[in-house]
Amino acid sequence: MRIALDAQLTIGTATGIGEYTRGLASALAAEGADVIELSEPKLDPWRFDRRVIWDQLRLPGRTRDSDADVLHCTSGTMPFFRPTDVKTNRAIPIVVTVHDVAWLRVQAHAKWYARYYFGNFALAQYRCATRIVVDSEFSRSELSDVFTRSELKAHIPPIDVVYPGVSEDFCTLVRSPAGSGVILVVGTVEHRKNLELLLRVLPSLPDARIISVGPFTPYANTCRALAAQLGVADRVEMRGYIPRDELLRLYATCAVVAIPSRYEGFGYAAAQALCAGTPAIVSDQSSLPEVAGEDAAIVPIGDDTAWAAALRAALDGKFDVRAHESRIRSIQRFAWQTSARRMLLLYQKARY
Repeated sequence: MRIALDAQLTIGTATGIGEYTRGLASALAAEGADVIELSEPKLDPWRFDRRVIWDQLRLPGRTRDSDADVLHCTSGTMPFFRPTDVKTNRAIPIVVTVHDVAWLRVQAHAKWYARYYFGNFALAQYRCATRIVVDSEFSRSELSDVFTRSELKAHIPPIDVVYPGVSEDFCTLVRSPAGSGVILVVGTVEHRKNLELLLRVLPSLPDARIISVGPFTPYANTCRALAAQLGVADRVEMRGYIPRDELLRLYATCAVVAIPSRYEGFGYAAAQALCAGTPAIVSDQSSLPEVAGEDAAIVPIGDDTAWAAALRAALDGKFDVRAHESRIRSIQRFAWQTSARRMLLLYQKARY
């Protein structure tokens, strides 16, 4: 069986979905699978029009040319016209990973055409998938709910939960925080990531500083203005997208990784922190409590005082004592080998 992976979001400033696709491709190959990664470097996946061209025009053609038995759409979008096998003229089975339904829940501030394409249009295409994969039980519940509320409720393919894996370089990272005072925030700087919460509590943590890494959206300007208003701009670094070796260094040296998000389908930053042995604090929203389990502090999103106290405890090293046991559990929970083996079973089911 030959598996074609949509790898377009591994190009350029790859974020969580790019990390997911790269990790899955490597893990499948390690299991002996015949995998071909499909991408077009000339098409910037962060430009909306280029993304549509890839999804709807280039991906079907590349899939046909790849002689694949199964197409895995890893980025939450699918072609409107299903690619066909040139030998049999039969539609190639599609497995699609739906990482979240944020475009239908919390992206009201985005452009209308992006909300439509990644929201209702994508939802309508999922009914043509052979199987759907989600990253968490939370995402399965969310997707089932939006299906049920739509006119598509009679056309829901099987939905399977497969946790993404965390790559080996996080799992073998050597920690050396040495009282850095750094609160690390990882991910695209957008409204649902809720960086504002951390900025509000920073004045009460005079020995701390925030380092935010990830691509910018207009929300970054809102955060810069708030930091200036609160008088903490000199203790807030917004570095944008950074190389992987620098990201690993920050996970190794920061005091804590903070994830105050309003909405996450999985929360890669939390899983990576836990596998790296880095203390993590997450909000009590969406999938984050599920991912954190008993291994990270879970704090109500509306309680700034509780966030300040939890961050203070992390900065003082009070979470470090449980980091070793938490790390062992997390590496087992988020092993790419486990994810890849489950995906191979789903590809087999999709094919037959």
